[in-house]
Amino acid sequence: MNKTMNKLVMVALLTVQMLASTSSMADEAQIMPLKADAVNTKEIPTTEKEFANVINNYTKAEIIAQLGEPAKSEDVKLKDSGKVVASIWYYHNLNTAPDGSYYPTTELDFIDDKVVQVVYMNNDGSETPEMEKSLEPPAIEPAM
Repeated sequence: MNKTMNKLVMVALLTVQMLASTSSMADEAQIMPLKADAVNTKEIPTTEKEFANVINNYTKAEIIAQLGEPAKSEDVKLKDSGKVVASIWYYHNLNTAPDGSYYPTTELDFIDDKVVQVVYMNNDGSETPEMEKSLEPPAIEPAM
Protein backbone atom coordinates (compact mmCIF):
# COMPACT_ATOMS: atom_id res chain seq x y z
CA MET A 1 0.00 0.00 0.00
CA ASN A 2 2.91 2.30 0.73
CA LYS A 3 4.25 1.82 -2.84
CA THR A 4 0.83 2.64 -4.28
CA MET A 5 0.65 5.80 -2.18
CA ASN A 6 4.15 6.85 -3.32
CA LYS A 7 3.17 6.31 -6.96
CA LEU A 8 0.03 8.44 -6.52
CA VAL A 9 2.02 11.22 -4.88
CA MET A 10 4.61 11.12 -7.69
CA VAL A 11 1.90 11.22 -10.37
CA ALA A 12 0.22 14.12 -8.60
CA LEU A 13 3.51 16.04 -8.30
CA LEU A 14 4.40 15.44 -11.95
CA THR A 15 0.93 16.55 -13.04
CA VAL A 16 1.18 19.75 -10.99
CA GLN A 17 4.67 20.44 -12.33
CA MET A 18 3.56 19.93 -15.95
CA LEU A 19 0.56 22.21 -15.47
CA ALA A 20 2.67 24.87 -13.78
CA SER A 21 5.33 24.85 -16.49
CA THR A 22 2.69 25.05 -19.23
CA SER A 23 1.05 27.96 -17.41
CA SER A 24 4.33 29.87 -17.02
CA MET A 25 5.14 29.33 -20.70
CA ALA A 26 1.73 30.74 -21.62
CA ASP A 27 2.37 33.78 -19.41
CA GLU A 28 5.73 34.37 -21.11
CA ALA A 29 4.13 34.14 -24.54
CA GLN A 30 1.57 36.78 -23.62
CA ILE A 31 4.16 39.39 -22.64
CA MET A 32 6.60 38.87 -25.50
CA PRO A 33 6.94 42.04 -27.60
CA LEU A 34 5.85 42.14 -31.22
CA LYS A 35 8.47 41.34 -33.80
CA ALA A 36 9.78 44.36 -35.63
CA ASP A 37 8.21 43.19 -38.91
CA ALA A 38 4.83 42.34 -37.36
CA VAL A 39 1.99 44.61 -38.47
CA ASN A 40 -0.54 45.79 -35.91
CA THR A 41 -3.91 45.30 -37.60
CA LYS A 42 -6.13 45.88 -34.57
CA GLU A 43 -8.41 48.86 -35.13
CA ILE A 44 -7.31 52.04 -33.38
CA PRO A 45 -10.07 53.20 -30.98
CA THR A 46 -11.26 56.79 -31.20
CA THR A 47 -12.52 57.35 -27.65
CA GLU A 48 -10.20 59.63 -25.68
CA LYS A 49 -8.81 57.30 -23.01
CA GLU A 50 -8.66 54.13 -25.11
CA PHE A 51 -6.88 56.00 -27.93
CA ALA A 52 -4.28 57.48 -25.55
CA ASN A 53 -3.69 54.08 -23.95
CA VAL A 54 -2.93 52.20 -27.18
CA ILE A 55 -1.69 54.64 -29.83
CA ASN A 56 1.96 54.19 -28.82
CA ASN A 57 1.68 50.53 -29.89
CA TYR A 58 1.35 51.62 -33.54
CA THR A 59 4.04 52.77 -35.97
CA LYS A 60 3.63 55.80 -38.20
CA ALA A 61 2.87 53.52 -41.16
CA GLU A 62 0.18 51.65 -39.20
CA ILE A 63 -1.41 54.92 -38.07
CA ILE A 64 -1.49 56.25 -41.63
CA ALA A 65 -2.95 52.94 -42.87
CA GLN A 66 -5.88 53.31 -40.46
CA LEU A 67 -6.35 57.05 -40.04
CA GLY A 68 -4.92 58.43 -43.29
CA GLU A 69 -2.38 61.20 -43.64
CA PRO A 70 -2.48 63.88 -40.92
CA ALA A 71 -4.11 67.21 -41.76
CA LYS A 72 -0.84 68.91 -40.81
CA SER A 73 2.59 67.67 -39.82
CA GLU A 74 5.86 69.20 -38.70
CA ASP A 75 9.30 67.59 -38.43
CA VAL A 76 11.99 68.59 -35.96
CA LYS A 77 15.49 68.12 -37.41
CA LEU A 78 19.04 68.35 -36.14
CA LYS A 79 20.79 71.43 -37.58
CA ASP A 80 24.07 69.68 -38.31
CA SER A 81 22.76 66.58 -40.10
CA GLY A 82 19.17 67.40 -41.03
CA LYS A 83 18.11 64.12 -39.42
CA VAL A 84 14.45 64.09 -38.32
CA VAL A 85 14.38 63.38 -34.58
CA ALA A 86 10.74 64.16 -33.81
CA SER A 87 7.46 64.79 -35.60
CA ILE A 88 4.18 66.45 -34.71
CA TRP A 89 1.02 65.32 -36.49
CA TYR A 90 -2.42 66.94 -36.32
CA TYR A 91 -5.72 65.18 -37.04
CA HIS A 92 -9.14 66.85 -36.99
CA ASN A 93 -12.34 65.47 -35.43
CA LEU A 94 -10.74 62.13 -34.71
CA ASN A 95 -11.27 61.52 -31.01
CA THR A 96 -14.32 61.76 -28.81
CA ALA A 97 -14.55 63.22 -25.32
CA PRO A 98 -16.37 61.33 -22.55
CA ASP A 99 -19.60 63.19 -23.44
CA GLY A 100 -19.37 61.93 -27.05
CA SER A 101 -18.39 65.26 -28.62
CA TYR A 102 -15.37 65.42 -30.91
CA TYR A 103 -12.17 67.23 -30.09
CA PRO A 104 -11.48 69.64 -32.96
CA THR A 105 -7.81 68.59 -33.10
CA THR A 106 -5.69 65.69 -31.87
CA GLU A 107 -1.93 66.24 -31.80
CA LEU A 108 0.39 63.22 -31.92
CA ASP A 109 4.00 63.83 -30.89
CA PHE A 110 6.49 61.27 -32.18
CA ILE A 111 10.07 60.44 -31.38
CA ASP A 112 11.40 58.28 -34.17
CA ASP A 113 8.48 56.05 -35.16
CA LYS A 114 6.46 55.94 -31.92
CA VAL A 115 3.91 58.28 -30.34
CA VAL A 116 5.20 59.65 -27.04
CA GLN A 117 2.43 62.15 -26.30
CA VAL A 118 -1.18 62.81 -27.28
CA VAL A 119 -2.76 66.27 -26.94
CA TYR A 120 -6.50 66.90 -27.39
CA MET A 121 -7.18 70.51 -28.43
CA ASN A 122 -10.37 72.53 -28.49
CA ASN A 123 -9.19 74.48 -31.53
CA ASP A 124 -8.16 73.66 -35.10
CA GLY A 125 -4.43 73.54 -34.31
CA SER A 126 -3.60 76.68 -36.25
CA GLU A 127 -3.12 78.56 -32.99
CA THR A 128 -0.08 76.50 -32.02
CA PRO A 129 3.04 78.68 -31.77
CA GLU A 130 5.62 78.32 -34.48
CA MET A 131 8.69 76.64 -33.14
CA GLU A 132 12.13 76.44 -34.58
CA LYS A 133 12.13 73.16 -36.44
CA SER A 134 15.84 72.42 -36.18
CA LEU A 135 17.88 71.81 -33.08
CA GLU A 136 21.53 71.95 -32.19
CA PRO A 137 22.80 68.56 -31.04
CA PRO A 138 23.97 68.60 -27.43
CA ALA A 139 27.70 68.99 -26.83
CA ILE A 140 29.22 65.73 -25.74
CA GLU A 141 31.62 66.01 -22.85
CA PRO A 142 34.21 63.26 -22.41
CA ALA A 143 33.68 60.98 -19.45
CA MET A 144 36.32 61.19 -16.75
